[in-house]
Amino acid sequence: MAVIDEQHRFGVVQRGVLKKKGFGAGKGLSPDILIMTATPIPRTLSMTVFGDLDVSIIDELPPGRKPVHTKVLREKERQKAYETIQRELASGGQAYIVYPLVEESKELSLRDATNMRAHLEKDVFRDRRVGLLHGRMKADEKEAVMRDFKEKKIDILVSTTVIEVGVDVPNASVMLIEHAERFGLAQLHQLRGRVGRGERKSFCLLIAGWTNSEDTYKRLKVMEETNDGFSIAEEDLKIRGPGDFLGTRQAGLPDFRTDGALSDLKLLKTAREEANNYLKTNPGLKGPEGEVIRRVLKARWQDRLELAEIG
Repeated sequence: MAVIDEQHRFGVVQRGVLKKKGFGAGKGLSPDILIMTATPIPRTLSMTVFGDLDVSIIDELPPGRKPVHTKVLREKERQKAYETIQRELASGGQAYIVYPLVEESKELSLRDATNMRAHLEKDVFRDRRVGLLHGRMKADEKEAVMRDFKEKKIDILVSTTVIEVGVDVPNASVMLIEHAERFGLAQLHQLRGRVGRGERKSFCLLIAGWTNSEDTYKRLKVMEETNDGFSIAEEDLKIRGPGDFLGTRQAGLPDFRTDGALSDLKLLKTAREEANNYLKTNPGLKGPEGEVIRRVLKARWQDRLELAEIG
């Protein structure tokens, strides 16, 4: 048996390599595979629609937890975000402030964690203890910072996405994500999951440098409207497309001949039932009709069929 946790952080080929490590893989045998994620990637979600994966959904929060209140803010509303953080700190909470970059970049005009930590400590939250965490730090340094944050020796943790998974500080009640338009839905949802882990009412504030992209606006509004990872993945599916059903792309439109195939679930269900019924009567794809299907499968999909089983 193979268990793949945080599935969205692995590529399709990576998951395929894990599968091939199973006992008897050389003889064509495959282990049972359990994949887990709070935000199903569009590719896997679309495969679920087609019935290639069995799905179990945990749609309840753990006892005592409350949904995280999320708000999308424009740059001119930055002061509101800082005021919310100050209010939470004054009532005994702690805060995360997340940036997409570790250090300043010549190519990208974005705020970075290192410089902003100094600015926040000196000019914005002068009476608060501000810590810094990023992936370039040594393991013992990261552990020390997280320990101090958990023990409330740090009020505000300025960080990159290194905190996306595996961080549990129940007292943290507010997160500010800078340049939210730079992150995907799955990543935003995972980051938001770092707050709301205790009994305190929690907040996630998304500051976006607005662009002309309608998709960007749609994506961020989804975060405001729901805390449900499955619903978020469904919206991501509509916005980005499902990726390859039998390939390695995890987003983008598939090579269907009709654009509305994914929006007509009744049609998809009927097509799947017809395919299953045909395979029951002709599992070996024999006869003239079966031979045509075999040729089409080989011509269109070739060796990509195995990827459909990875998930």
